[in-house]
Amino acid sequence: MPEFSPRTLNRLSVYLRSLRHLQAQGVRRVSSRELAERYLLSATQIRKDLAQFGEFGIRGVGYNVDHLAAHLNALFGLDQFHPLVIVGMGNLGRALVRHLGFNQGSFRVVAAVDRDPAKIGLALGDFAVRDFRNLAAVVAESQARIGVLAVPTDEAQGGYDALVDAGIAAVLNFAPQRLRQRPEVPLKNVDLRVHLEELAFQIRDEGDPAEGADD
Repeated sequence: MPEFSPRTLNRLSVYLRSLRHLQAQGVRRVSSRELAERYLLSATQIRKDLAQFGEFGIRGVGYNVDHLAAHLNALFGLDQFHPLVIVGMGNLGRALVRHLGFNQGSFRVVAAVDRDPAKIGLALGDFAVRDFRNLAAVVAESQARIGVLAVPTDEAQGGYDALVDAGIAAVLNFAPQRLRQRPEVPLKNVDLRVHLEELAFQIRDEGDPAEGADD
């Protein structure tokens, strides 16, 4: 299996979501052009990306939606169950417990921990918030594979290290803090402020272009 860049994986994820939408509509076949037009994608890029796996489409017929969706599903490992444990039960952590994307298909939040005694014992669906100090036991008992950090910046590195030591296979970090990554455990950072700052840059008021210029 070839290695894929993050951009390629992002596009493949979009293709998979698009195919699932087509499945829900009962569509059985789709061409790269139709897929591109429906979901504002590039037909050329779709063909280029999918060609890395072999020939899935038939000229004049298109792609078998179910077959291609199943292949991408397996590529991402979504034919396996991925239980999640969330570290930090502040506003973000509680929102993530209820987030549909974290509780659909192969993903489900199965445990949560916090340092605050006031939050420990809080019932969240099928489980209760546990003490962060018992993280290793929580991971072992829940068989969580992915850890989600929803903690303040100054607690992020310690939370990441504790998750790795507890046997977690991968970590998603929502804290706006770059972490020292352990090579054996993949780490993905989600910093919403970075995206906001990119938008601010794009809509910034640059003022009079002649301002400050030499006479």
